[in-house]
Amino acid sequence: MRLALCQINPTVGDLVGNARLIREGIDAAKLAGAELVLFPELALTGYPPEDLLLREHFLSDTGAQLEELASAVQDIVAIVGFPERGRVGLPINVPAPGSPGPIAAVVHNAAAVLCEGAVQSVYRKVHLPNYGVFDERRYFKPGEPDGAVIDVGGHKVGVTVCEDLWVAGAPASAEATAGASLIVNISASPYHAGKGLERERLFAERARETGAYVAFCAIVGGQDELVFDGHSFVLDPAGETIARGAQFEEDLLVCELDLPDRGAPRKPISSTEEEVYEALLLGLRDYVEKNGFGAVVLGLSGGIDSALVACLAADALGAERVNVAVMPSPYSSSATQDDARALARALSVGVHELPIEQAMAAYRETLRGDFEGLHEDLTEENLQARIRGNLLMALSNKFGWLVLTTGNKSEMSVGYTTLYGDLAGGFAVISDVPKTLVYRLALWRNSDAATGSECARGRVRAPIPSSILDRAPSAELRENQTDQDSLPPYELLDRILHGYIELDRSREQLIADGLPAHDVELATRLVDRAEYKRRQSPPGIKITERAFGRDRRMPITNSYRG
Repeated sequence: MRLALCQINPTVGDLVGNARLIREGIDAAKLAGAELVLFPELALTGYPPEDLLLREHFLSDTGAQLEELASAVQDIVAIVGFPERGRVGLPINVPAPGSPGPIAAVVHNAAAVLCEGAVQSVYRKVHLPNYGVFDERRYFKPGEPDGAVIDVGGHKVGVTVCEDLWVAGAPASAEATAGASLIVNISASPYHAGKGLERERLFAERARETGAYVAFCAIVGGQDELVFDGHSFVLDPAGETIARGAQFEEDLLVCELDLPDRGAPRKPISSTEEEVYEALLLGLRDYVEKNGFGAVVLGLSGGIDSALVACLAADALGAERVNVAVMPSPYSSSATQDDARALARALSVGVHELPIEQAMAAYRETLRGDFEGLHEDLTEENLQARIRGNLLMALSNKFGWLVLTTGNKSEMSVGYTTLYGDLAGGFAVISDVPKTLVYRLALWRNSDAATGSECARGRVRAPIPSSILDRAPSAELRENQTDQDSLPPYELLDRILHGYIELDRSREQLIADGLPAHDVELATRLVDRAEYKRRQSPPGIKITERAFGRDRRMPITNSYRG
């Protein structure tokens, strides 16, 4: 059998545009001689459609698009992910007692089998994930665990959707027992660093357990906080990878399952730094493009975080769509400002010089009566960040640019950010990137590896001044300030934060792991206190196993301290 896996980049809610992508994929698969073509989970709606699934008209429109799509499918079998509007059931949102409330459809996360001009059968996802970023039980009802086996050119093919093959046993085991020699899995699997090879290892176990070929077809693209990296693949019954699709880009992967010489599969991205950088590029590019922004703007301070975000923006969008504001205060050193301007010149982005000394003086004069007799403290420091936030938002309003914030995960974790200041903006590109990884990504971007590949064509070589990489981190809000005046060294802080946030380890466990008790107490207390700030921050791109927001939902009012 000749099989095609079509990993596409749909846009949530763009039913007509997504159907067009699917039709184009079907045509390309037919030209390649494929008998069966796979499209990702919920490809017709984009993933995740969230509360659009609670709208009856959205489900009806999706069903109509599927029927229209199916009517044109001839001489090939296509499997397409969509939300199936089933029989009428209980209200999805349960009304108050005595209130009739709306009656909603039962909805399944489904795979439609299209051929000969019609929807021939439908498989309904069995295992509905409800952890981390997933909330599928809010929207979907599970299917039956018996599985579904279809005939394609005399071959029996088992159909599964995403989580159904992450879990051992049914439905895959039932399909193998029924004689399936190939089990296909259509998926929307959110990215975090290392996820692609993790999937391959897990699905290799399923191939060996079932004795069947396994084909995994994944969605690609950015959707708000999530990035989907594609990385589709085909495994033989021994669990060996015989074909692998592109990562972070659309791809049509065609594989002949019965040829003895299948050729070498595409190599996966080799380094964590390159993989994360490509994920951030895709997430940023799709957020800007799919939401209709023409250009972006960010504050460029001469620090490592804003330097990395500027590089990401220029690489993702092109220098002509990137603007930076250099906003020195009396505490800004000439070295950091020179570095900011040097980076902007290297990237060829638009530069706006907006000194804030006069604005700071005006604020202080306005507040002089109320603050008389009081020592300067964090209040005056934060005024600087808020003035800068106001200026960036003014540029955004005037020119329609999206403001990119530049805070990293370490800062977001401990609240080392200013509400309505450096937190002000529309998209937080590196908010899930720990500070130590920020440095690794910046060093990688300055290396030959970042500009040596075909996909890196046009990137500026080594744009970040070495002094930015070498300088001690500082917000420069007072004389001779460094981040380590208030925080543990980032190498230590990131270890604590990883254990507390991503592994859910308690203070006692972290201290037992050998981490300094004083630093553990400080860091975890700051994390807990900063929840209210994170609720008011813009969305950012998930690249770790547990990001703030969808992944970690803690109450703001919370007295538990362990």
